[in-house]
Amino acid sequence: MTGDLINKFFFPKITRHYLLRVVLVALVTFIIFKYVLIPFRIQGESMAPTYVTGSFNFCFTMRYLFSEPAPPDIVTVRMAGRKIMLLKRVVATEGQSVEFREGDLFVDGKKVDEPYVSGKSKWNLAPAVVKPGHVYVVGDNRSMPAESHVFGQTPVERIVGVPLW
Repeated sequence: MTGDLINKFFFPKITRHYLLRVVLVALVTFIIFKYVLIPFRIQGESMAPTYVTGSFNFCFTMRYLFSEPAPPDIVTVRMAGRKIMLLKRVVATEGQSVEFREGDLFVDGKKVDEPYVSGKSKWNLAPAVVKPGHVYVVGDNRSMPAESHVFGQTPVERIVGVPLW
């Protein structure tokens, strides 16, 4: 009896109904993992310790369907196509002033409490106002010099989504 069940499971009878189910499952899977939950591997230390290099995640693209990114959201930013994306934290939205003083982040002149930041630095960057249609993004690992980081203003339309976990 169990041998018969195993045979039916691994070697099902190929019918039109069976093939239709297989094609439907393949199509739904393709759509979900191509457009809704884009798989990606984290490379680099810019978001450590929140996200560790080498770990795997999914970019949930539906997050900003009815809202805009806001601090302290972590977002995936499209750089070149959908193959290269950066993982960054939103720290300010359009119209806000952003600056770094001795490694501390100030938004609109007020110091921001950032318990997620790893490795305090001595970053000093003059105030900059976030342009319309942009957000200001930066990584959580600030122990390296500012020159070795990719951060700053990015257009909202470049934000693909958020990591699933």
